[in-house]
Amino acid sequence: MNPTTRQPLEWKFSQVFGERSSDDEIQDADRISTVEFDKSGDYVAVGDRGGRIVIFETKDGKNTADQHYSRNQLEQLDYVSLNHPEYRYKTEFQSHEPEFDYLKSLEIEEKINKLKWCTSLSGSLFILSTNDKTIKLWKVKDRKVKKAREIDSPHQLLSSENTLLSERSSMNEQGIPSFANGNHVESGADSIFPSQEPRSKIANYEDTAYARCRRVYAHAHDFNINSLSNNSDGETFISADDLRINLWNLEVSNQSFNIIDMKPSNMEELTEVITSSEFHPIHCNLLAYSSSRGFIRLVDMRQSALCDYSARIFQDEECHGSRSFLTEIVASITDIKFPVDGRHILSRDYMNLKLWDMHMDSSPVATFKIHEHLRPKLCDLYNNDSIFDKFECCLSGDGLHFATGSYSNLLRIFFHGGGSDEGDTIEASKDPNSIKNRKPLPRARRSSLSNLTRGFYKQGHESTSVDGEYSLNSSSKLQHLAWHPRTYLIACASGTSLCFYHA
Repeated sequence: MNPTTRQPLEWKFSQVFGERSSDDEIQDADRISTVEFDKSGDYVAVGDRGGRIVIFETKDGKNTADQHYSRNQLEQLDYVSLNHPEYRYKTEFQSHEPEFDYLKSLEIEEKINKLKWCTSLSGSLFILSTNDKTIKLWKVKDRKVKKAREIDSPHQLLSSENTLLSERSSMNEQGIPSFANGNHVESGADSIFPSQEPRSKIANYEDTAYARCRRVYAHAHDFNINSLSNNSDGETFISADDLRINLWNLEVSNQSFNIIDMKPSNMEELTEVITSSEFHPIHCNLLAYSSSRGFIRLVDMRQSALCDYSARIFQDEECHGSRSFLTEIVASITDIKFPVDGRHILSRDYMNLKLWDMHMDSSPVATFKIHEHLRPKLCDLYNNDSIFDKFECCLSGDGLHFATGSYSNLLRIFFHGGGSDEGDTIEASKDPNSIKNRKPLPRARRSSLSNLTRGFYKQGHESTSVDGEYSLNSSSKLQHLAWHPRTYLIACASGTSLCFYHA
């Protein structure tokens, strides 16, 4: 992660799914609770509070940035489209249902807390999802579905008849063509001879996706699960709750190994809880987890079966001087991320976004202030519980750019080594007039969509930016976001809307 001198990125709005008008009533079950790209960037998964998972794919089925074009093709195509893919709806399914724990008299919500893509095998997609207690492994696979459509022209019908003759020679045992875009004519004399039926029907085999639950990893957490992370070995993953971290094998659902246990013998002596955990992207034996006291612990699973006491602790010594009740709350780290090279750790607490060097645990190498202007209002934020809001963070594939969310649907983007800690502030909201003290810029036109599965709107214009301090709107907050692994594209969720921004 060597900072280089380069021009600031110009962020533009790309797409939006699920946007609603201000008059529409938003159900809590429709609110997005997590967003995750797969390693290729060809797919993005979204989980909501209703236990549903919606998957989007690039329009070409493959990231256009990875395709090879001739010189003539490059001249005909827009350069932006090669680097910033557009997405379309692929499928959705119900991952979790509401449950009730009769032993503890506790209701278990269906809300999706985290999603993690697994290594794809044989053309199928695998994704881990979890609510507060139960983890599930889903397999998403394409299949062909026969759909009938009417045709008017006899020439179309005769061509379909020729297609039928060639198609029958390549039918498999299920009677489905072995090629992707084949057309099949319905059997019967009326469907072959247009003189007997002016409007005839033919069947078109289209690709669609379905999801099937392959594994259920349950009964291993007494507290609410807050993190999932896949190991670089492609075989194991970890799940973390407030006090424990468990290690799982993807193929074994009835057994896990407890590798971190912070539960004291007397719960009255509890001083901190686990807030986030992440495997190192390269070394399968290393993992990091953060706590509510503002610490990041890096552990090596080779040293001990239980890794509680063999951790390397990262802490900001400047922030651990004079402490009060409120400063301890805002010091709680809500999310941590590794870049691809694994040399740094990005952390987000309520006030700041911090970048840590793996070789220096005494202080972060960079601190980006997010909510410093709210410090005088901490008492008010505590009274209305806003001080407990959890904001995620993400990094670009090159590890030089970082992003996080804030109130009033603001997206904050920073560049390490850019010479300024201000960064860019983009409003990911339908109503940019809700932000005060900003420069007036052209408002982005958006469409009003009822939910995530009903289309999108795209226009290559500049995003509405905000300069200086802004007013607090705690009812609209941008908490969930993800960065495309191969290009400057950010997916961020606010309410029921999933917005894409590219640079």
